[in-house]
Amino acid sequence: MPKNKGKGGKNRRRGKNENESMKRELVYKEDGQEYGKVEKMLGNGRLEAYCFDGVKRLCHIRGKLRKKVWINQGDIILVGLRDYQDTKADVIMKYNPDEVRNLKTYGEIPESVKIEEDADIAFDHTAVFPDDAGDSAESDSETDKSDSEEDIDDI
Repeated sequence: MPKNKGKGGKNRRRGKNENESMKRELVYKEDGQEYGKVEKMLGNGRLEAYCFDGVKRLCHIRGKLRKKVWINQGDIILVGLRDYQDTKADVIMKYNPDEVRNLKTYGEIPESVKIEEDADIAFDHTAVFPDDAGDSAESDSETDKSDSEEDIDDI
């Protein structure tokens, strides 16, 4: 039997995105489309999004985006509205954080929208390290009081 000289089959090639690093042209909404923010991922290619026209819609991720573009909670998306169902829509594309900033500066989306880029990488130092002046002094004094109230003879 001949030896395998390659690195695998088509499954290895499936994850490559050659166009990901290139800058793409900013796509604005047209008639029948609306910007939205992902509120909740529901599974099975569906999500719940709050559209900026004030309506919460159940959105379906179309097949072209389904396994190639990962959509998470807090992402800004462009949805195609349905004529016959106002509470449902289809996800057309996902905007990256740079594109969202540009849309904000051009006035396409409201200023109140908070960009949640790298939410899983963000480090909140106040949650791990409390303030030196207030919280730690109070917590130390509480533990000292509880230690002093206990007698060693009771143990």
